[in-house]
Amino acid sequence: PADRSHPDDTKGNLTGEKYRLMSIWHKRPYLDRLNNPPTQHMGTFLGIEFIRIGDDELVARMPVNERTRQPYGIIHGGASVVLAETVGSVASHYAIDSDVFIAFGMEVNANHVRPARDGYVTAVCKPLHLGRTTHVWDIRITDDSGKLTCVSRLTVAIVERNKVN
Repeated sequence: PADRSHPDDTKGNLTGEKYRLMSIWHKRPYLDRLNNPPTQHMGTFLGIEFIRIGDDELVARMPVNERTRQPYGIIHGGASVVLAETVGSVASHYAIDSDVFIAFGMEVNANHVRPARDGYVTAVCKPLHLGRTTHVWDIRITDDSGKLTCVSRLTVAIVERNKVN
């Protein structure tokens, strides 16, 4: 099993059953690890930053800037979908035993309800369903004033690593 200890972890190793009953995380995520990935990817290119980890939620934000705006000066819907799929996929990774399973996005949808022009948009990701073979996440994206800009749902397949070609 993976080492679940971390310098921020005041109680040491979090493999005890008591912790599992309080949280959705199989392996506890830490902000410093989430924000310093070993490889670059679309999320790092767009400036996605994880800002909070709760017992049943993962929160990330993304700047609204020249990388994430469409030509009309508002956030590109595709950038909002990237934020939603990034935070949901990372949440699934930490909610499973990633030594045995791997998480793949199956379906993502988004309703863009209000434009954002600048500042940051923040995604709050919470589980709707955490099953053996699928996860479904509800992702609410808001602007700096707390107004809803996008509602997204992400379905993730959970597959045994040894069955992935």
